[in-house]
Amino acid sequence: MKRYSIDAYVVDVLLPDLVGHDRKPAAFLVYLCLLCESEQRRTPTVGLSLQELATRTGLAKSTVQAAIRHLKRRKLLNPAVKSTTAAPLRRVERPWVR
Repeated sequence: MKRYSIDAYVVDVLLPDLVGHDRKPAAFLVYLCLLCESEQRRTPTVGLSLQELATRTGLAKSTVQAAIRHLKRRKLLNPAVKSTTAAPLRRVERPWVR
């Protein structure tokens, strides 16, 4: 069984902000999925395709794309994508950690 260490900020602040204020629950699911993958790999850069993110979160690919755009606008994902291949690299940002 995989064990993750998620910062309390994610649940206490980010969850109500993305889901309640922004009304983007899909963005929270995508961020949580990327964050867990980042924690597991112990690297801030994660390479998951839209299809893989859609499968893992149970969302449609178009919903995942919209969520990623929102996360980039919120600076929770670095907007620089290394490649546009099947699994573009995404850098998961943690702006509350200095």
